[in-house]
Amino acid sequence: MSSLEEGDPKLRGTRAPSRMQGQAARSTEESTHEAKKPFQQVIDVSTGDSHRAGMKPVSFVRQVLAACVYPELLDENNLPLDARQRAHKLLGACTGGSVGSYSATAYGIPYVCKSVAEFIMKRDGGVRSNPEDIIFAPGSTKTLLMVLHLMASGEGEHCTAVLTPMPCPHTLPMLLDMAGLILVPYQLMEDRGGAVDLEELHRALETTRGRCSPRAIYISNPGNPTGHVQDRKSIEDVIRFAATEGLVLLADEVYQDSVYGQGKEFLSYKRVLFEMGKEYSETVELISFHSLSSGCMGECGLRGGYMEAVNLDQAVLKYLRGLQASSSPPVFPQLALEVMVNPPKPEDPSYKTYSQNAHRACEFLNDLPGMKCQPAWGGVFIFPRMHLPHQMVEEAKVLGVKADVLYCQMLLEEEGVRLGAGCENGQEDPNYHIRLCVLAPPDTLEEMLARLQAFHLRLLERFP
Repeated sequence: MSSLEEGDPKLRGTRAPSRMQGQAARSTEESTHEAKKPFQQVIDVSTGDSHRAGMKPVSFVRQVLAACVYPELLDENNLPLDARQRAHKLLGACTGGSVGSYSATAYGIPYVCKSVAEFIMKRDGGVRSNPEDIIFAPGSTKTLLMVLHLMASGEGEHCTAVLTPMPCPHTLPMLLDMAGLILVPYQLMEDRGGAVDLEELHRALETTRGRCSPRAIYISNPGNPTGHVQDRKSIEDVIRFAATEGLVLLADEVYQDSVYGQGKEFLSYKRVLFEMGKEYSETVELISFHSLSSGCMGECGLRGGYMEAVNLDQAVLKYLRGLQASSSPPVFPQLALEVMVNPPKPEDPSYKTYSQNAHRACEFLNDLPGMKCQPAWGGVFIFPRMHLPHQMVEEAKVLGVKADVLYCQMLLEEEGVRLGAGCENGQEDPNYHIRLCVLAPPDTLEEMLARLQAFHLRLLERFP
């Protein structure tokens, strides 16, 4: 390939990712080499990577994985007994008793598939889960991309489209581009905390007539980046809508263990679907996603995730599983997934951090002029709205960037805080937003908020 023009036009058309990660890396290097920076280190709360933000990993999962990688630890007392027992059991499920072997099947380790299925059944009040409907991959992004590629077909008005929430996870638009699918936006109701609105779904669907062929609806519950948690009625409305319109439900449920809003609880789409009766439970196609990167576990770097397919045609499911056949999923993330779905009994201390940080950050931001933050009920993000000065918006236009991107670039340069720009989540101006992860140590969160406040007030003086 001698030029980019010779490459796949779908990939050439993929929207470019933000360049702020490189800017953050440069700022970090400069601050550590005594460059003239007003901060000692960069605080990065732009993604759901809680370890990057300073949270400590869950000890149990690291202890288990350590013993799996170095089995000699099984004979020592340095690790807790339950961690050594779990590692011994997991190694017994690995081919050759080693994490260095391929998975026992092209679809994953059968023992881990069974553990995930049992976790789902327990979560959903006994609704049956078939291990053969579970597919592992290196992260939930990879599993979603497999599905999107499988769904992609047609051109023009027959081109596959996906109803997509606005705002949405910041990686989703790029995945749709890579798969060659059309993004059909439906707006979440910000004044109701990011709720899904049935009339808005119908409006969005109507815009596709004669333009593309909608085949799926993407739902994030708890919401990413809104933190909204759907109640039973909302989920039922979406299921009925999908059933009537013949849409596949793509349910991103990776923050299901991160619900902290008072009186709120996580209900899976699968549980609600099966409690609606056979009219829906035997017909509506549902694919749900979960990941190691999720809140309490937070093991983003291990790149492990799974999806469960419900009511898919067997030939389609076989083909979807076959996409993994030439390269079985990595063993190490599967072992971590088994620990995630089958954790030790004591309550995880991260839970309290979610609730306190989300409330504190939301309250703090609402006191800043021009900021408006809706309360979050779950997930690891908050998504405050900003009213930016007209002069700054005009300056951003001259520079050829979105105004919220410019805001985040200036904040990173001046205060060493990296946030996510709302446009990455599909949010269009003039509704400018920023995205920040609340799963950080409380002292780190306070430092970040103080820096953000100082920058924001200076900005308003600079652009009166």
